[in-house]
Amino acid sequence: MTGYTMLRNGGVGNGGQPWMLRWSSRIRLTWLSFTLFIILVFFPLIAHYYLTTIDDADDAGKRIFGPRTGNELCEVKHVQDLCRIRESVSEELLQLEAKRQELNSEIAKLNLKIEACKKSIENAKQDLLQLKNVISQTEHSYKELMAQNQPKLSLPIRLLPDKDDVTFPLPKSNRNCRLHNCFDYSRCPLTSGFPVYVYNSDDYPFGSSLDPLIKQAFEATVRTNVYVTENANIACVYIILVGEMQEPVMPKPTELEQQLHSLPYWRTDGHNHLIISLSRKSETQNFIYNISTGRAMIAQSTFYDVQYRPGFDIVVSPLVHAMSEPNFLEIPPQVPVKRKYLFSFQGEKIESLRSSLQEVRSFEEEIEGNAPADYDDRIITTLKAVQDSKLDFVLVEFTCKNQPKVSLPTEWALCGERDDRLELLKLSTFALIITPGDTRLVISAGCAMRLFEALEVGAIPVVLGEQVQLPYNDVIRWNEAALIIPKPRITEVHFLLRSISDNDLLAMRRQGRFLWETYFSTSDNVFSTVLAIIRTRIQIPAAPIREETAVEIPHRSGKAAGTDPNMADNGDLDLGPVETEPPYASPKYLRNFTLTAMDIYRNWNSAPGPFHLFPYTPFDPVLPSEAKFLGSGTGFRPIGGGAGGSGKEFQAALGGNVPREQFTVVMLTYEREEVLMNSLERLNGLPYLNKVVVVWNSPKLPSEDLLWPDIGVPIMVVRTEKNSLNNRFLPWDEIETEAILSIDDDAHLRHDEIMFGFRVWREARDRIVGFPGRYHAWDIPHQSWLYNSNYSCELSMVLTGAAFFHKYYAYLYSYVMPQAIRDMVDEYINCEDIAMNFLVSHLTRKPPIKVTSRWTFRCPGCPQALSHDDSHFHERHKCINFFVKVYGYMPLLYTQFRVDSVLFKTRLPHDKTKCFKFI
Repeated sequence: MTGYTMLRNGGVGNGGQPWMLRWSSRIRLTWLSFTLFIILVFFPLIAHYYLTTIDDADDAGKRIFGPRTGNELCEVKHVQDLCRIRESVSEELLQLEAKRQELNSEIAKLNLKIEACKKSIENAKQDLLQLKNVISQTEHSYKELMAQNQPKLSLPIRLLPDKDDVTFPLPKSNRNCRLHNCFDYSRCPLTSGFPVYVYNSDDYPFGSSLDPLIKQAFEATVRTNVYVTENANIACVYIILVGEMQEPVMPKPTELEQQLHSLPYWRTDGHNHLIISLSRKSETQNFIYNISTGRAMIAQSTFYDVQYRPGFDIVVSPLVHAMSEPNFLEIPPQVPVKRKYLFSFQGEKIESLRSSLQEVRSFEEEIEGNAPADYDDRIITTLKAVQDSKLDFVLVEFTCKNQPKVSLPTEWALCGERDDRLELLKLSTFALIITPGDTRLVISAGCAMRLFEALEVGAIPVVLGEQVQLPYNDVIRWNEAALIIPKPRITEVHFLLRSISDNDLLAMRRQGRFLWETYFSTSDNVFSTVLAIIRTRIQIPAAPIREETAVEIPHRSGKAAGTDPNMADNGDLDLGPVETEPPYASPKYLRNFTLTAMDIYRNWNSAPGPFHLFPYTPFDPVLPSEAKFLGSGTGFRPIGGGAGGSGKEFQAALGGNVPREQFTVVMLTYEREEVLMNSLERLNGLPYLNKVVVVWNSPKLPSEDLLWPDIGVPIMVVRTEKNSLNNRFLPWDEIETEAILSIDDDAHLRHDEIMFGFRVWREARDRIVGFPGRYHAWDIPHQSWLYNSNYSCELSMVLTGAAFFHKYYAYLYSYVMPQAIRDMVDEYINCEDIAMNFLVSHLTRKPPIKVTSRWTFRCPGCPQALSHDDSHFHERHKCINFFVKVYGYMPLLYTQFRVDSVLFKTRLPHDKTKCFKFI
């Protein structure tokens, strides 16, 4: 206010100077305040801005502080470290971001695939549902077609005739009796089981006249036969034993006839009756010849042509070993093929045909066309000439040194005792059997006895006389075991015998040995063969063979089975499906009701196929043991077909001719629980495994607290009656498959090896297929056989401690193989595997098959087995030599054949071809 006044007033001179000073002072103060404000406020902001954007400058000229070198902002050491960390983290963040984007892209693609798969699954479900509907409709249509073309069948109602059934008219002559006019089929339905009623001979007067040994042997056989029944009202056939009778107390023919006609079920004509007369001696007479037997069948060793009714009566073999089993150690071996004498004959003719017929005819008259009078004179002359020529060692004697045996007219009587005759036959390649000169005598007890003795010791029978009816001739092809030559060819006999090769001789001798053992040797064989012939004639199926009932030992299971890496490591090899459905048993043998009708004239040695040499095949209509398998199946049948292909198809297909099949593991063990549990666990996940049968061979039961593994299939622990290695091959009823894998409790096999062995066995079902091979060798210094387990490219046995075989052989081993072999196995507690190899090679005439390059299968670290004993090999040497004596020859065959897989050590892709290689 004051300054303003001074200015208006001119403020000049001394009076205006103070005002200017005051005004200048105020301006400076204002400027100073404004400058300080700018410095304190705007400059820090500008500095902060440039400092925060210093790194965004594209070049050095844009930086607030100008160009810098040497990273001047990070001159301090710890600042440099922080800068490096910062740069590294920045790079990692950039990489993670790139990966995140890449994963997002893959997730998007997978989501698209998931959506596509969902759609595919829905489409597949629809297709599956349609296929199920199609299958259901097809099955329904199939059932309808089957119902239209095949009526529903059920077992027929059995109609039992009354006790006093009405008889039908007799034929004009008893000689005309055949099954169609003298046998009542109404008593023998197909489903009857062929019941047979046997009269007790002691209840009738003639029973006291029977030979005690024959009667005792017959009664013992009847007690054990499966067809014999005590209910006579349901019987199909009635049997009465009438011979052999003792001479001093033999009833008169009329008395015997009356006693037969008075039998309670004779029914006026004796239909469905069988009269058996067994001969133990060569001098047995034909006392039934003058007896009226009506419609009854006759089985004996002596027949006249007017008495014998082909297809109705039965020629039986003599019963030499009535109450004793054959001693195999006394039977000579079948080799060497040729023996000291080319042929031999001893006999004396008590009464010639000329004297019996009171006729005198010359050979000149025979040549002119007249009926022959007697060829025996020409036979004597020819055989003596061969003996005198010294071309071969032959022995013929037509006069007995001692009193000859009693014989029928025109029959050649036996000379000497039985032991003396057998000793001569043991030295003879062929045994001459001259039939009676009277052609009306079709067979005699003397000829049957000569045949029996020749077959027993391996002398090939040469029967002179083609009119002869040899025992069981309608079911046995005798031309495969004997030579039947007409008597007019006597001059050609020497040439014919010399022309037979050694192979044919051995085959005929082996065939004869089989016939003797099967149909002749014991009373049980004779009686069972007679019944089998009648049963086959009337076309009734045989009873199923007996199976061993498995007595299960209770055990706890539930322990989760582990997986052995050695067992499960199969690479990319697909071994097959692990069965998740219930165990699948092999198809049953369902042909019994048609088999007999189809194969009525086929016997075992005419059956074609892989079992041509089998004595007890399922195709055999005449079996003493009646080994018909309703429960196990025949097995050797061409069913279905494979889908092997190559590559994946081969790997997925099981192969063979049975489209669907499993196998059963049979494991023998004895008080080695830990080893057993480990072995069972190794079977976990094994494809095509039906069940495991553990044969507990110890009388001491397993521990109660023992927890058995759960391997996905049933484990059946079977208790045995005694500790025997033969229990390994018993045909247990729990074995429902044809294929059996016999395995020791300490065997260590991989799954791929087991499956490969199973595949090979399916291609050779009649042989033993296994892993460890062994062979036999001839010890020249000791002239005996040796068992050898050394590594070799040749083998003749496969140990059954790890081998596949057919259940059929279990029946043969347990019920058919000679008991002497099983007894030796029990004695030594050894050699059961050798016995099985002998049996199969004997029947098939084929060696076993070894698979893979394994030579042993023992698990490392397991306790010592019996095979580690020093005496083990010595016992096996003895077993082989004993078995050779029982069989009569060495049945084992050598082979260098081994089956291996290209995948045993090499893994190939799934789409590559996989096949076998044979080494």
